[in-house]
Amino acid sequence: MTRDEKQKVVESLAQTISESKHFYLTDISELNAEDTSFLRRKCFEKDIKLVVVKNTLLKKALEKCEGQYDELYDVIKNSTSVMFTETGNAPAKLIKEFRKKLDKPLLKAAYVEESIYIGDDQLEMLSSIKSKEELIGDIITLLQSPAKNVLSALQSGGVTLAGIIKTLSEKE
Repeated sequence: MTRDEKQKVVESLAQTISESKHFYLTDISELNAEDTSFLRRKCFEKDIKLVVVKNTLLKKALEKCEGQYDELYDVIKNSTSVMFTETGNAPAKLIKEFRKKLDKPLLKAAYVEESIYIGDDQLEMLSSIKSKEELIGDIITLLQSPAKNVLSALQSGGVTLAGIIKTLSEKE
């Protein structure tokens, strides 16, 4: 790879990192061609972009970006692949699902919601983070709940109120 080609890869990678809200650094080494192809297919289905990069080019791309990525430099060793996504918990859920069959991919680090998570032990916590869509759904459910309670109270109270009025009118 020539110097110009490397520079283009670094520029492209830096732009992708800058545009992505979330990305995961993983290790997919030791996966055979069939498993790697299956993982790529699953990533495509979940709208996750999987890129295998050279560590030095990834470090240079991170250095070009404006964010604070210093903590990630220590985990960029051996084989590194990057999963870019718009949904913060999607790669973690995919990795958990994939690891039911195999030991890989391993989570090296993740950049989610401007926070850095280091180590494979963070996978469970990352998969439980709610996405923006899930949070909006929860808020809508919470907002609907009081309105439903008021309506049901008014409907049940109307029957009770009518019974009381009928009873009082019959007494006279």
